[in-house]
Amino acid sequence: MNRYIIFSLIVAQHLFSPCYGQEKSIQLEEVKVGGKRYQRAAEGILSIDILNADSIQKYQAGSLMQTLSRLPGVNAIGIGPNQSKPQIRGLGFNRVATVENGIKHEGQQWGLDHGLEIDQFSVGSAEVLKGASSFLYGSDAIGGVVRLLPPTELQEDGFKGNFNVLTKSNNASYGASFQAQGRKGHWVFGGGFTHLDYADYKVPTDTVYVYNYAVRLKDRHVRNTAGRETHFQLRGGYMSDRFSSILYLSNYHTKLGFFANAHGLEPRGVDTALYDKSSRDIGFPSQTVNHLKLINRSFIDWDKHKLWIDLGYQKNYRQEYNNYTAHGYMPPVYPQDMTVPIYLERLYDKQIYSITVKDQFSLAKHRLTIGANGDYQDNRIDGWSFLIPSYRQKAMSLFAYDQYLLDDHTTLYGALRYDYSHIHTSSYQDWFESQLEGNQTARVVRASELSRSFNSVVWSVGAGRQFGSLETKINLGKSFRAPIAQELGANGVNYHYFSYEKGNGSLSPEQSYQLDLSLTWSAKKASAAFTPFFNYFSNYIYLNPTSHYDQYYGAGNQIFEYTESRVRRYGAELKVSYQPLKRWKVELLGEYVRLEQLSGAKKGYTLPFSPAPSVLMDLSWTAKNSRHFKDTYLSIDCKWTAAQRQVVPPEEFTPAYQVFNFRTGTQVSFAKSVLQLRLQVQNLLDRKYMDHTSFYRLIALPEQGRNFILSIGVPFGYQPRS
Repeated sequence: MNRYIIFSLIVAQHLFSPCYGQEKSIQLEEVKVGGKRYQRAAEGILSIDILNADSIQKYQAGSLMQTLSRLPGVNAIGIGPNQSKPQIRGLGFNRVATVENGIKHEGQQWGLDHGLEIDQFSVGSAEVLKGASSFLYGSDAIGGVVRLLPPTELQEDGFKGNFNVLTKSNNASYGASFQAQGRKGHWVFGGGFTHLDYADYKVPTDTVYVYNYAVRLKDRHVRNTAGRETHFQLRGGYMSDRFSSILYLSNYHTKLGFFANAHGLEPRGVDTALYDKSSRDIGFPSQTVNHLKLINRSFIDWDKHKLWIDLGYQKNYRQEYNNYTAHGYMPPVYPQDMTVPIYLERLYDKQIYSITVKDQFSLAKHRLTIGANGDYQDNRIDGWSFLIPSYRQKAMSLFAYDQYLLDDHTTLYGALRYDYSHIHTSSYQDWFESQLEGNQTARVVRASELSRSFNSVVWSVGAGRQFGSLETKINLGKSFRAPIAQELGANGVNYHYFSYEKGNGSLSPEQSYQLDLSLTWSAKKASAAFTPFFNYFSNYIYLNPTSHYDQYYGAGNQIFEYTESRVRRYGAELKVSYQPLKRWKVELLGEYVRLEQLSGAKKGYTLPFSPAPSVLMDLSWTAKNSRHFKDTYLSIDCKWTAAQRQVVPPEEFTPAYQVFNFRTGTQVSFAKSVLQLRLQVQNLLDRKYMDHTSFYRLIALPEQGRNFILSIGVPFGYQPRS
């Protein structure tokens, strides 16, 4: 591994470094909350946090969402150290939309173990919109939006980029990323390639307990959690002041294993000698995912009108592998005449077509945006195990935003949107026969054909006012979310949640009402932001654990049924920054969210994966630039997370914990060469703790132990002389 890194750096230095002396280094703000940059129609009423590319690399964790979870109110539902999905203010899955290059990212986000197929090295900036954003992006944005933008295109002719190699100690990870962009006249282009390879990760314990069985871990490795990721992207197009059209092509591929003692496997039935033979092997259960994305973004400045057109195509292809295990009436031996491979437990093949058109123009003191969008999804299934049916879904919407400048310090906002969606789920019949009453046998229909249509009008009103250095915002709105195929038609074992899930074809769309406030104050040496919120769901859809167990098709797992209840959600985030001395900075980040069911079988309980209150304090120091060292920094932070005792069965209480992290970095210049060096030590004290929003919290598996992350970057580029 060391030879791999050294060789890569030597090649990069010889190829790129000699021309880099003409580039300028620009220090960007690490985290920005709100700000006048976003005082535009609709988005100006939302609470927005931003991380630029430099900060993403500085705080880099195993996945993009784990990196963004440093922001208050943002959490990651982690699937080990390298995969995760977003959670905003306690809501996740299909309640948070991820938007990349203007198009909603569509995978299998309903699944607990389905991570976000995004390469964090290719992201130019990440913006987190906290609060209901259905009026902006439709149904899946009822809890918020993670908006990802590419690097800003060059404003003048030139070519630049960065070659980065990194290694992580905890799971013996190594990888490299090459990112570049250029411009010639009005033509812009760019792209990149990233590859990561990691072994089983380590936890600070020798034994975990799964289904009350004691499971020993060899050398503290979580067996079968190794993986590989490969991602490439290309972009290119024409850009001028009045017109631009850029095409984006990307492909993300990953193969990774899941903890061999979980996912429905009996701990005592695991061949530990096989799984512990190598920490880089990928056995069963495992999955491969390939996500292809093609996007075209066009902009036309047409006198008083500004027109945006976004077109997108995505193909998400997911294969889940496992040893064949017979349940109930399934044949004890896998039939030889089956066309489905014996190890293909499930397959999901999803294609998505999307279009969004927006027109922005001014009318007196009004700044109006009107538009429409639509998408079509076709998700097909295969494999010898069934959970959700195949489905086709189409959605269309019309929307309008208005920003009205009341005076120099006060702005009013309003938004209105109409959504229509239709979903058609296919019937599914078992491939094996079951014994029915009267000694009859038949292939049981697990899912019936279903067609449902949904429509809703959502709205949002708000205001913002500047009182000197104090900025205030208030927003009140209604959002909705249409039920998805899993909630309507599931009927099978979800090993990832250790449950047998049953859908409900009569579910109604979720209706949500939310009030958001924002107070942001800034001075020369200090700033503070306080963002409280209140949210009410008239019919929140959730999995209700019943007292029944399915012995025939569910391998004895507890039956969970999708149902509805009224839910109240409230909380706040706090961010305080103070610079007592020129080169010293103290930052305090806090979050609190409380969710409570007000009706139904679990009245008084919270919702699954509710994050515990937490406070993060960061102390950082930056050095004065010298001839050979620039942008040198040191920082240490501690995150205090309270115990989570507000749970819903089968969840268990999660104890409180404190985790320390250390970071340092610098940019070294010698001759005409530059190296960017970054070092992180995560979980500095090797603390044993559990994250309540982690996928493996259900089996009491602690988070990864101490982890050293070394990143070495080689910037390169040139600009032609005038």
